[in-house]
Amino acid sequence: MHKPIIPKDEVKRIETLRALSILDTAPEERFDRVTRMATRLFGVPISLVSLVDEDRQWFKSAEGLDAEETPREVSFCGHAILGDDIFEVPNAVEDERFHDNPLVTEEPQIRFYAGSPLKAANGLKVGTLCLIDNKPRELSDEDKMLLKDLADMVEQEIAAMQLATLDELTMISNRRGFNMLSEHALAVCRRQSLPTTLLAIDLNDFKEINDTYGHAEGDRALVAFASLLKQEFRESDVFARIGGDEFLALLCGADAEAAEAAKSRFRQRVDEHNTTASRGYDLKFSIGTSVLREGDTIESLLKRADAAMYDEKERSKQSVH
Repeated sequence: MHKPIIPKDEVKRIETLRALSILDTAPEERFDRVTRMATRLFGVPISLVSLVDEDRQWFKSAEGLDAEETPREVSFCGHAILGDDIFEVPNAVEDERFHDNPLVTEEPQIRFYAGSPLKAANGLKVGTLCLIDNKPRELSDEDKMLLKDLADMVEQEIAAMQLATLDELTMISNRRGFNMLSEHALAVCRRQSLPTTLLAIDLNDFKEINDTYGHAEGDRALVAFASLLKQEFRESDVFARIGGDEFLALLCGADAEAAEAAKSRFRQRVDEHNTTASRGYDLKFSIGTSVLREGDTIESLLKRADAAMYDEKERSKQSVH
């Protein structure tokens, strides 16, 4: 049996999946409708909306199957998310990757499998809409187009869920998305005994940009600042816009020294932006740092980081006068 390999973007992919807040939720008609359509249109006994988690595949909708999840290492869907096109296995018994897979040798005795990858709004593949039969078969080109159309329907529903965790203006996580992602990231850091640092970032003089140049320009400043955050921080970092001009960045695996280096690089990147993209004002900001301590929660980390950020903001104001 060939276990599915881990995608290169796995950390960000899992973060995206967790941010949807869809895992282990109750069945929903909007997804069940699609799997019912799939079994009827293709004449297969089983159709699934399968989400590939860290060590399992979990079924948001399972038409014709009683199981709620299976291990990722035996999943067909774990293979399907590695590509962009439909992943098809006409006869699993004759396929060296799957012939001794327990899902083939035991129930549900898979012979035919076809999975269309499901992408979140950021393009990362979180799972599949898949068809399963206990008889060998192949999809025609028309069948494949139909399966992709049904997968598009599922993606639209997933996109609607994802928007609830994204800031509509900057398209980075909002407060809800940050809370969900940071709790997961914090658990991982603790489990692996990694240092963790939270940065509280506040734009300075943002009201003046709105008052002088208008709210449309203020929006452009926020988008530009969020873009700089995305460029500088790592895929494993969790960053978000949690208020009007308030941002957060949770740095996993970063102690105080590493966090200071990250802050320095970010300041340099913003300085470069101000030099090359001047609109009559500069992007200015204050940062507060809080390093994870024993017993900390996201709330306690944020409280200390906020206090440090406001101290820096006050010092900045005093240095001007």
